[in-house]
Amino acid sequence: MIRRLALLSLSLVMLVTTGCTSEPDAAPSSRQEAAASRPSPFEDCAALTGGPAGPGDPVAAADLLPELTLTCFTGGAPVALRDVAGPAVINIWASWCGPCRKELPAFQRLSQRSEGQLRVIGVNTRDTREAAQSIGEDFGIRFPMIFDQGEALQRALRRNAFPLTIFVAADGRIRHIDTSGALDDARLAELVRRHLDITVPA
Repeated sequence: MIRRLALLSLSLVMLVTTGCTSEPDAAPSSRQEAAASRPSPFEDCAALTGGPAGPGDPVAAADLLPELTLTCFTGGAPVALRDVAGPAVINIWASWCGPCRKELPAFQRLSQRSEGQLRVIGVNTRDTREAAQSIGEDFGIRFPMIFDQGEALQRALRRNAFPLTIFVAADGRIRHIDTSGALDDARLAELVRRHLDITVPA
């Protein structure tokens, strides 16, 4: 009788242990597979590069975007930031950053209103692809997105603020780096007009 009870107890322990270790392994894998199977909401990065307009006056390296090559969210060829054709507004954001989420729709509207005048580019950093994709889907964000998991761009700029927005002129010069917090439509239009000399339609 005692032997039978011992065997029964051992079987129950093995069953419980097996159940606890198998389910957590399966869940993250299936979530990642589901995210990977969804099409990206963002545009690809193929049209971003082309270098600054020129020839013109020499531009000091310190006034240009860092010499970094980062991954496009949708895949394809990596993006050399120094070759991004201006004028451009580059927004560095993360899904866990409240002000970033608040201002992203304004950047999407800027992208639509300024089409043909400037590029709006996102740089998702210190984040996961799944979280960034979910924000893109939920907020209707379509402009091209660069993935910078290791925050290389912020480190190169020596800036740690979130959100962070870079205004790049047609000659490739960085005209302004904004760290004032969440930007709305009016403030974005004002910064574009002041630093890039472009008037965005209302």
